[in-house]
Amino acid sequence: MAASAHVSKVRSLYKRILVLHRFLPIDLRALGDQYVKDEFRRNKVASSEEVKSFMTEWEKYKDTLQTQVLQSAGKPLSSVKFGADLSEGKLSNFQDDQIGQLYELMLESTKSSRQFDIQEDSK
Repeated sequence: MAASAHVSKVRSLYKRILVLHRFLPIDLRALGDQYVKDEFRRNKVASSEEVKSFMTEWEKYKDTLQTQVLQSAGKPLSSVKFGADLSEGKLSNFQDDQIGQLYELMLESTKSSRQFDIQEDSK
Protein backbone atom coordinates (compact mmCIF):
# COMPACT_ATOMS: atom_id res chain seq x y z
CA MET A 1 0.00 0.00 0.00
CA ALA A 2 2.85 2.38 0.82
CA ALA A 3 4.28 1.86 -2.67
CA SER A 4 1.03 2.91 -4.34
CA ALA A 5 0.84 6.00 -2.11
CA HIS A 6 4.39 6.91 -3.13
CA VAL A 7 3.61 6.42 -6.82
CA SER A 8 0.53 8.60 -6.43
CA LYS A 9 2.57 11.35 -4.74
CA VAL A 10 5.25 11.24 -7.45
CA ARG A 11 2.65 11.30 -10.23
CA SER A 12 0.82 14.22 -8.59
CA LEU A 13 4.03 16.25 -8.29
CA TYR A 14 4.97 15.45 -11.88
CA LYS A 15 1.58 16.55 -13.21
CA ARG A 16 1.54 19.72 -11.09
CA ILE A 17 4.94 20.77 -12.44
CA LEU A 18 3.79 20.24 -16.03
CA VAL A 19 0.67 22.33 -15.33
CA LEU A 20 2.82 25.13 -13.91
CA HIS A 21 5.03 25.00 -17.01
CA ARG A 22 1.99 26.09 -19.05
CA PHE A 23 2.55 29.57 -17.63
CA LEU A 24 6.15 29.79 -18.86
CA PRO A 25 7.17 31.33 -22.18
CA ILE A 26 6.64 28.68 -24.85
CA ASP A 27 10.34 27.91 -25.46
CA LEU A 28 11.08 27.57 -21.74
CA ARG A 29 7.99 25.41 -21.36
CA ALA A 30 9.22 23.01 -24.04
CA LEU A 31 12.67 22.85 -22.48
CA GLY A 32 11.28 22.46 -18.97
CA ASP A 33 8.74 19.81 -19.92
CA GLN A 34 11.39 17.69 -21.61
CA TYR A 35 13.80 18.08 -18.68
CA VAL A 36 11.14 17.12 -16.11
CA LYS A 37 10.07 14.09 -18.14
CA ASP A 38 13.68 12.93 -18.52
CA GLU A 39 14.49 13.41 -14.83
CA PHE A 40 11.42 11.61 -13.55
CA ARG A 41 12.08 8.70 -15.95
CA ARG A 42 15.76 8.58 -14.99
CA ASN A 43 14.92 8.37 -11.29
CA LYS A 44 12.32 5.58 -11.46
CA VAL A 45 14.88 3.12 -10.13
CA ALA A 46 16.65 5.35 -7.60
CA SER A 47 17.50 4.25 -4.06
CA SER A 48 15.20 5.32 -1.23
CA GLU A 49 17.74 7.94 -0.08
CA GLU A 50 18.00 9.37 -3.60
CA VAL A 51 14.21 9.36 -3.93
CA LYS A 52 13.82 11.37 -0.75
CA SER A 53 16.28 14.00 -1.96
CA PHE A 54 14.75 13.96 -5.46
CA MET A 55 11.23 14.54 -4.15
CA THR A 56 12.36 17.28 -1.74
CA GLU A 57 14.13 19.22 -4.49
CA TRP A 58 11.28 18.87 -6.99
CA GLU A 59 8.78 19.97 -4.31
CA LYS A 60 10.91 23.08 -3.74
CA TYR A 61 11.00 23.70 -7.49
CA LYS A 62 7.22 23.35 -7.70
CA ASP A 63 6.71 25.74 -4.77
CA THR A 64 9.12 28.32 -6.21
CA LEU A 65 7.57 28.14 -9.67
CA GLN A 66 4.05 28.33 -8.26
CA THR A 67 4.97 31.47 -6.31
CA GLN A 68 6.58 33.04 -9.37
CA VAL A 69 3.60 32.21 -11.57
CA LEU A 70 1.20 33.79 -9.09
CA GLN A 71 3.38 36.90 -8.77
CA SER A 72 3.57 37.24 -12.55
CA ALA A 73 -0.20 37.19 -13.06
CA GLY A 74 -1.25 40.03 -15.32
CA LYS A 75 2.32 40.96 -16.31
CA PRO A 76 3.76 40.48 -19.79
CA LEU A 77 5.85 37.27 -19.91
CA SER A 78 8.82 39.17 -21.35
CA SER A 79 9.14 41.16 -18.11
CA VAL A 80 8.96 38.16 -15.78
CA LYS A 81 12.02 36.28 -14.50
CA PHE A 82 11.49 32.63 -13.65
CA GLY A 83 13.90 30.49 -11.66
CA ALA A 84 16.29 30.99 -8.77
CA ASP A 85 20.03 31.14 -8.22
CA LEU A 86 21.74 28.10 -6.72
CA SER A 87 23.95 28.66 -3.71
CA GLU A 88 27.53 27.36 -3.66
CA GLY A 89 26.52 25.04 -0.82
CA LYS A 90 23.84 23.43 -2.93
CA LEU A 91 26.16 23.17 -5.93
CA SER A 92 28.82 21.44 -3.83
CA ASN A 93 26.33 18.60 -3.17
CA PHE A 94 25.92 17.89 -6.89
CA GLN A 95 27.62 14.97 -8.59
CA ASP A 96 29.79 15.63 -11.67
CA ASP A 97 27.14 14.41 -14.09
CA GLN A 98 24.57 16.69 -12.43
CA ILE A 99 26.89 19.69 -12.84
CA GLY A 100 27.22 18.79 -16.52
CA GLN A 101 23.44 18.55 -16.90
CA LEU A 102 22.98 21.85 -15.13
CA TYR A 103 25.56 23.52 -17.36
CA GLU A 104 23.87 22.19 -20.52
CA LEU A 105 20.49 23.35 -19.23
CA MET A 106 21.89 26.81 -18.48
CA LEU A 107 23.39 27.06 -21.98
CA GLU A 108 20.14 26.01 -23.64
CA SER A 109 17.95 28.32 -21.57
CA THR A 110 20.15 31.38 -22.16
CA LYS A 111 20.76 30.97 -25.90
CA SER A 112 19.77 33.97 -27.97
CA SER A 113 18.52 31.66 -30.72
CA ARG A 114 16.88 28.78 -28.95
CA GLN A 115 16.85 25.24 -30.29
CA PHE A 116 13.07 25.23 -30.14
CA ASP A 117 11.22 27.24 -32.76
CA ILE A 118 7.78 26.82 -31.29
CA GLN A 119 4.89 29.11 -31.94
CA GLU A 120 1.69 29.11 -29.98
CA ASP A 121 -1.49 28.14 -31.77
CA SER A 122 -3.73 31.08 -32.52
CA LYS A 123 -7.16 29.88 -31.53
